[in-house]
Amino acid sequence: MRRRTVSYSRYGFLFCLPFILAFLVFSLYPILYTVFIGFTDLKGAATREFHVLDDPFANFKNLLFENELFRKSILNTGLIWIINFIPQLGIALLLTAWFTNRRLNIRGQSGFKILFYMPNMITAGTIAVLFSSLFAYPIGPVNSLYQLLGWSNEPINFLLDKWTARGIVSFIQYWMWYGHTMLILIAGVMGINPVLYEAAEIDGANGWQQFLKITLPGIRTIILFILITSMIGGLQMFDIPFLFQNGGPDNATYTAAMFIYSQAFRGQYLYNRAAAASMILFVIAAILSAILFYVLRDRDAARIRREERRMRKEAAKAAKGGVVNV
Repeated sequence: MRRRTVSYSRYGFLFCLPFILAFLVFSLYPILYTVFIGFTDLKGAATREFHVLDDPFANFKNLLFENELFRKSILNTGLIWIINFIPQLGIALLLTAWFTNRRLNIRGQSGFKILFYMPNMITAGTIAVLFSSLFAYPIGPVNSLYQLLGWSNEPINFLLDKWTARGIVSFIQYWMWYGHTMLILIAGVMGINPVLYEAAEIDGANGWQQFLKITLPGIRTIILFILITSMIGGLQMFDIPFLFQNGGPDNATYTAAMFIYSQAFRGQYLYNRAAAASMILFVIAAILSAILFYVLRDRDAARIRREERRMRKEAAKAAKGGVVNV
C-alpha cells in the first residue's frame, strides 16, 4: 500500500511570507527608489516631477569633487569611528580575557556584565544631555574639577575646540558600545572547545599564551563580524553628534549621516543629492567590508581549498590524458 506523506515545506514558506512582504515594501523598494533618484534632479518637498539628468553622474561628481562639506563629513565620520573603535575593541578583548579566564574564576560576573552593558541601554538623547551638562561653560562639573585641582584659573569652553569635541563624541560612542562588543566576544569564546584549554594547561601554557594561541584565533570570525557591524554603524553615526553639538564646532563633528539628513529634510530638500550621498556611503561600506573580509580571512582554509582545486585540476588532466596513478 502506498503510504501518504505530508510535506511541511510549504508551511515554512508561509511563515516567511510576512517578513518577505515587509522587506519588499519597506526596505527593497525604498532602496531601489533611492538608487533611481540619485540620477535625477528631484528637489523640493511638494514636487512630484523630476527627470533623469543628461549627465546621470552629475550628483555624484558634485559631491565628490565640488562639495567640500560632504568630503569633510566623510573625514569626520572616519576619524570619530577610528578613535572610538580602537579602545572599544581593546577594552572589550581585555574584559573578555578577564571574564573567561579559568584560573581567576571571577565571582559576580553577571553583575559586572550588566554594569558594562548598561550604557548601551540608555537613550542617545539622555547621554547627549548628560555630557553637555558635564562640559558646560562657564559652570559645569568638569570646569569645577579643573579649578579645584588648580589646572586652570578660568573656566574653559571645551566644546569650542575641534579635537576636544571629536574626542568627546568618540568617547561617548566608545562608552556606549564597549559592553555590547564585550558580550559578543564572550559568546564567541564560549563556543571554543574547552578541551583545547585543558590541553594547553597540561602543556604548561599560562593565561596570556592561551589567549593569544587559542582564544584570538578561535574568535577571528567574531572579530570580523564586530568590525563589519561597527564600521557600518560608524558610517551611519547620527544621533550623538547631532544631539550633542549639532555637528559643531565649525562642522568638526558633522558626520555623513547628518549631511544626508540636512540635504533631504532641510532647506531646499535636495532628495537627489541626499540619495547620491547615500549611495556613495554604501559603496564605501562595501569596499571596506571586502577589504576586512580579505585581510581577516582564514588563510589555512583558503590554502586547503587552493590545494583541493589544484588536485582536482591535476586529476582532470590525468583523466583526459588517460594517465592513471596506481
